[in-house]
Amino acid sequence: GLGVKENITSPTFTIVNEYHSGRVPLYHFDVYRVHDPDEVLQVGFEEYVYGNGVALIEWADLIESILPDQFLQVKIEKTDVEDERKITFHEVGKAYPFLEVLI
Repeated sequence: GLGVKENITSPTFTIVNEYHSGRVPLYHFDVYRVHDPDEVLQVGFEEYVYGNGVALIEWADLIESILPDQFLQVKIEKTDVEDERKITFHEVGKAYPFLEVLI
């Protein structure tokens, strides 16, 4: 939806991957290996999250104390059907009027 042209890969070892080929920058975080939210702050987390792009954060519950007051949580779960996933959207903070369009 953002028009990112590159292959998007998990930044497991680098914490964040940046993609600038789309309509707006995409910042893809994977904080699975983070032991302290300060580690994420040191890579410029606030500039990414409060900047002009979209920040996607895997394992965001591990850095809950530094998440913005308002965000959209997307939960992806396996089902009993092979290759099927259940996707749940949950708004935290203000309402997201576009949410109905995404579903």
